[in-house]
Amino acid sequence: MSTEARVRLIMLKDYVQLAPETPMRRAAARLAEARAAAAPVVDSSGQLVGLLSQKDCFRPALQASYYQEWKGVVADSMTPDPVCLQADDDLITAAEAFMAHPHRIFPVLEAGQLVGMLRRSDVLSALLDMG
Repeated sequence: MSTEARVRLIMLKDYVQLAPETPMRRAAARLAEARAAAAPVVDSSGQLVGLLSQKDCFRPALQASYYQEWKGVVADSMTPDPVCLQADDDLITAAEAFMAHPHRIFPVLEAGQLVGMLRRSDVLSALLDMG
């Protein structure tokens, strides 16, 4: 892979998407089943409005174990306005973003639209392939 490699070449194009009104129990189950670190949250028009990580699911899950009842929806626990990468960003830009933020995955946008998800592990593998 060349140093000109772009995010679009290694991003996931098949990933879990959630809606803000998705019940938290269902959202947590979908993340766990897919073994996904996080999922983009999109509104009815397909616009990215947030990101729900596995970590975001812990508080509702712990409360559910204590009270024997799941409460809330994705909008209550998601990170609004998540940090995003662009499909045309190079891998160095992506690696720098992962160094600057604690996230394991970023939404990828093109012309303002969600087009994929980029995992930290995929960027590291691509960088190893370059060297």
